[in-house]
Amino acid sequence: MTLGGGSTLRAMTDFSSGACWVNGQLVDRFTPSISAVDHAIVVGDGVFETLQVAGGTPFALTRHLARLRFSSDGLGLLPPDDDQVRDAIAAVLDADPVAGLLRITWSSGAGPLGSSRGDGPGTLIVATQKANVWEASTRVHLCPWTRNEHGALVGLKTTSYAENVLALDAAHQRQCSEALFLNTAGLLCEGTGTNLFVVVDGQLVTPPLSSGCLAGITRALVLEVTDAQEGDLHPDDLAQASEAFLTSSTRDVQAISHIDDLALPQAPGPQTQAAAVAFAEVLTNRLDP
Repeated sequence: MTLGGGSTLRAMTDFSSGACWVNGQLVDRFTPSISAVDHAIVVGDGVFETLQVAGGTPFALTRHLARLRFSSDGLGLLPPDDDQVRDAIAAVLDADPVAGLLRITWSSGAGPLGSSRGDGPGTLIVATQKANVWEASTRVHLCPWTRNEHGALVGLKTTSYAENVLALDAAHQRQCSEALFLNTAGLLCEGTGTNLFVVVDGQLVTPPLSSGCLAGITRALVLEVTDAQEGDLHPDDLAQASEAFLTSSTRDVQAISHIDDLALPQAPGPQTQAAAVAFAEVLTNRLDP
């Protein structure tokens, strides 16, 4: 659905096809293949990574596997074996040579119907689908809920995403493709699946990790290839911004045209375009940066 101002309410997403690997074998993606009492289902007790696939190769795999281990450690899970993950990736990409996205999910495995974990092996799932298709610019919604920058899950990419689902649904109802969170200090934090960059007084700024945002892979690469700086951003800064953009493994660098009813002067602006070009060069020439 295309909206005024060059925005897309939702990404054009086709998840009807793709390959799926669960605990050692390829399976049909729509056929039940894990336990009904797997803790990823029961309480969202798992971690995951979503990677872009470029020409049959997962982008920035080393960085994503490092963050998967970090999230596993933070959640108190024994991380999955890297070699097994790589073998699973090879299997699904061989089965789905036109994959655009790849997701690795690791849970604590089967457990009781409560928060206590079982003592069995974990569950590893690797699945693919076609790439999402985004327009050059999008609308975002500043949602009323906050990220707790002091919470137990800060910096971890876990499967406990109900808060994100609720916020994103609220954004969709307002004709926006993403929702932005403030933290408990009232500062800008992140989107439901993105990091935020804002140009204020000519300086490109992104919230620091201390804000409670996830250490996005695309965020880190944009920081490396541009003059962007980490710094606290207040909601009032949005009214003074000349341009802003989102980053993620599915959107790359996407300009923000509106924040609710606030129209930004440039979308995409020159710094957004420069960041997009610099990131595209990394994606083209350094598949595992």
